[in-house]
Amino acid sequence: MLDDPSIDDARYDGLFGELLALEARYPEMVASDSPTLRVGGAPLAGFETVRHAVPMLSLSNAFSDEEFADFDRQVRERLELGEGGVEYVAEAKLDGLAVSLRYERGVFVRGATRGDGDSGEDVTANLRTVDALPLRLRGDAVPRVIEARAEVYMTRSGFLAINERLEAAGERGFVNPRNAAAGGLRQLDPAKSAERQLTLACYGLGELDGADPPATQSATLAWFRELGLPTSVATTLPCTGLDACLAAYRDLEKRRATLDFDIDGVVFKVDAVRQQRELGTRSRAPRWAIARKFPAEERITTVLGVDFQVGRTGSLTPVARLDPVFVGGVTVASATLHNMDEIGRKDVRVGDRVVVRRAGDVIPEVARVLLDQRADPDAPVPVLPAHCPECGSQVIVADGVVRARC
Repeated sequence: MLDDPSIDDARYDGLFGELLALEARYPEMVASDSPTLRVGGAPLAGFETVRHAVPMLSLSNAFSDEEFADFDRQVRERLELGEGGVEYVAEAKLDGLAVSLRYERGVFVRGATRGDGDSGEDVTANLRTVDALPLRLRGDAVPRVIEARAEVYMTRSGFLAINERLEAAGERGFVNPRNAAAGGLRQLDPAKSAERQLTLACYGLGELDGADPPATQSATLAWFRELGLPTSVATTLPCTGLDACLAAYRDLEKRRATLDFDIDGVVFKVDAVRQQRELGTRSRAPRWAIARKFPAEERITTVLGVDFQVGRTGSLTPVARLDPVFVGGVTVASATLHNMDEIGRKDVRVGDRVVVRRAGDVIPEVARVLLDQRADPDAPVPVLPAHCPECGSQVIVADGVVRARC
């Protein structure tokens, strides 16, 4: 994890083999921080439910500079700062899966998904396969108990590599890194989780016993690094006032495409923990933090055709076949048109130049048609098929219902 090995790979592999043999002979002696757990153990029957000692809150979102300015104004008013600038920490909003990591006396003992915020799934065995997760914290002065909140994610390079392996094996690849990471963490077979080569970054503190909490968010991140807990490389410390926050947002937005992981915004947190406590929380989200989301990435391409897919419930969905285009970290060759009403509203036709985006940075969709670039003004409008493309049954459109069904 520190990228500073003290022995060469051959010697390490030899020692690792000896340890595997010893643990196979004496399974009762396997330590909870054994490096052999990185490769996964026996498949699980299911996931147990874990109740979080400290609730894992979600975040409020801001989709414009005006909404973020309103958040900043409310923070200053509640803290009675007048026109004084608030000191924030700007952290890249990783597009992954939130988890809680529990350490007791420096040893990793349990990991759980966020779930509904109060309870999540016990994914300890799968988290142990994540190389970035320290199974034992560094240093002698570790707390009796510390829970770190983290985001588990997959790098873009790792995502491309796993999709190449799947396609070479004739299997279907993943849609995006987030889906691959979330599915990998919830495998009942930890060895399957290990194959995903997931990573993680810590961003917050849950339960703490046996140590005083740091006074600021920036000091918390520094403390995590001292303990050996990884944090995001895309963090700006600190940002004082609205203008500095907006500049940090613009900077990360520009750097977004150069990062080896997906981010969908910037999380701004009031740096001082004392001020965080004063601001408090709403029912599910803190008043001292907000996610300033990026707009959906958009690209221009050409509609090559319109097909109809049949869903599990028998509904038919029109899908545009596209000249492949790279959008939001993935190559998009098709995009949903939702329904026939949507085709009519947007006036989508074969041969059109269209703007494609990934809705929520996940589902590709045709956002709009560039009508001034239409090559053939008499291009035919896509027509709903009379018979199901899967089974040949009649296609039915009920009165007042948008979707057609087999």
